[in-house]
Amino acid sequence: MLLQVLLTVAAILFCIGIYGVISRRNAVGVLLSLELMANAVNLNLISFAMFNENGAVGQAFTLFAIALTVAEVVVGLALVVLLYRTRHNALLELASDLKR
Repeated sequence: MLLQVLLTVAAILFCIGIYGVISRRNAVGVLLSLELMANAVNLNLISFAMFNENGAVGQAFTLFAIALTVAEVVVGLALVVLLYRTRHNALLELASDLKR
């Protein structure tokens, strides 16, 4: 029963994240939505580790996933800062202008 509740919460978080990625025009909002999706995946990892009674492996995978997410956010925020410095706005439509 607890596993079903945790997986349902993770699915809801993931769906909210997908909606945020699709509907947001601001780059910071998209990054926050991606972070929400990553947290849903981490919740799934911990839930399945608890269910299989092998919590140490699930926690190790979750810590690795969190480290990857932090690296992704650092690169994403650097791109957002670059976009804001050049265009004085963080809208994603302006990001294609940075190719030139």
